[in-house]
Amino acid sequence: MKLTIYHNTRCRKSREALELLESKGLEPEVIEYLKNPLSEKQIEELIQLLKIDPIQLVRVNETIWKENYKGKTLSNPEIIALLAKHPKLIERPIITSVTNALIGRPIDKLIQFLESN
Repeated sequence: MKLTIYHNTRCRKSREALELLESKGLEPEVIEYLKNPLSEKQIEELIQLLKIDPIQLVRVNETIWKENYKGKTLSNPEIIALLAKHPKLIERPIITSVTNALIGRPIDKLIQFLESN
């Protein structure tokens, strides 16, 4: 199974997800999206694969969000542009296969994902 993990090395949940994948003998492609920010097009593709609205990919408890955007009405393209500009706002970890994707929190979601793929 070809998997990709959008990973933040400083995030405990992201590290746990990567460790789980590796413990299952999987070798996912690791994309450290803070070091190599995603383009708006890549974010749009992730959102489509996740089958969510752009706002659901936003970490709304991050300081950047709370201080600058909380309570504002933003369009989907504006949210996607913000995620590209501030990759720290992207929920993590995101795990994708060729046809599916999920935000791997809690870890049980990732376990179910692996069992169904």
